[in-house]
Amino acid sequence: MNKELLANLNKKFAQSTPTEALTWFLSEYSGKIALASSMGAEDQVLTDMVVKINPAAKIFTLDTGRLFYETYELIEKTSLRYKVKIDVYFPDPSKVETMVNEKGINLFFQSVENRKQCCHVRKIEPLKRAFSGLDVWICGLRREQSTTRTQNEMVEWDEANGLIKLNPLIDWTEQQVWDYIKEYNVPYNALHDKGFPSIGCQPCTRAIFPGEDVRAGRWWWENPETKECGLHNRKS
Repeated sequence: MNKELLANLNKKFAQSTPTEALTWFLSEYSGKIALASSMGAEDQVLTDMVVKINPAAKIFTLDTGRLFYETYELIEKTSLRYKVKIDVYFPDPSKVETMVNEKGINLFFQSVENRKQCCHVRKIEPLKRAFSGLDVWICGLRREQSTTRTQNEMVEWDEANGLIKLNPLIDWTEQQVWDYIKEYNVPYNALHDKGFPSIGCQPCTRAIFPGEDVRAGRWWWENPETKECGLHNRKS
């Protein structure tokens, strides 16, 4: 996608609500668009919005094999609440086995390189399979979430995957997310009530302390500048 078209799309939706942007994209790219849900609060908001617009829209999540029980519980609860099938993608078991036997079960604590390898095997590769046949993926990024996301826009070009990435909640605050969840009684991960604003794999996520950044509990042993798994790296 050329930069001019990207700029035009961002201009088109500059004053739009998330629902308005989703409605246009779900219609324009029908059958070629999906919500990639991590089952976080933002993605639960988007699930509620997407299902109300098009109950048949594709929604998927990744099971890395190291998730919290509460996350699995939420997948089931969300499926039942909205009467939708959430497609679950898993990592290649042989690659996980090789990686763990070569570098250890908790290799990610040893170096950023190891952690990114684990993320690649458990998240990036399954994600690429989930993207097969798609032109657009929807995700719950917000600029407010971390220092690595302040430059993200509502509509971006995901060069690594050759797809448009739509971030309908990019300008929302955390308060707006929770106001929506409360207003529409959207199911959410029970860990959010225990000090976990951002939830990933169990070994790599902790509750945050008062005053910390909302993503401080993700890969907490690393510097803020490295705290992405590769799903949301920006390329221009």
